Amino acid sequence: MKQAIVAAARVAAAGFSGIAAVVLIGSGSAQAAPQDCVVSRDLFGASATCQPDGGGSNYVLKVECFGLYANGPFPLYGVGPYTSLSYPFTPDGQRISTGCTGMGPGVVAVATNASVIYYG
Repeated sequence: MKQAIVAAARVAAAGFSGIAAVVLIGSGSAQAAPQDCVVSRDLFGASATCQPDGGGSNYVLKVECFGLYANGPFPLYGVGPYTSLSYPFTPDGQRISTGCTGMGPGVVAVATNASVIYYG
């Protein structure tokens, strides 16, 4: 029994070490696909500011996350990569944000990448 507890603790420590490595390697700013957009990423999410394009285009901020996420009705969870999307927005120079946390009780994840997607 004691060996099983020690093995489980080692697996948990390795998992947290892996997430910490993703945090250290993955923090910083990201590149945006559409022109005139600036994307800033932090540990748990990202924000984008896109200048008006005069065409009424619609964009979405896409944040790639890694960690614990809701995988169905509570209390089902999964661990791994997932994507978080902002609400569609028309660029007007205002900042739009979305994050990896707040997507259910107990969700803990870090942002690994972020970009702005044009969809029409």
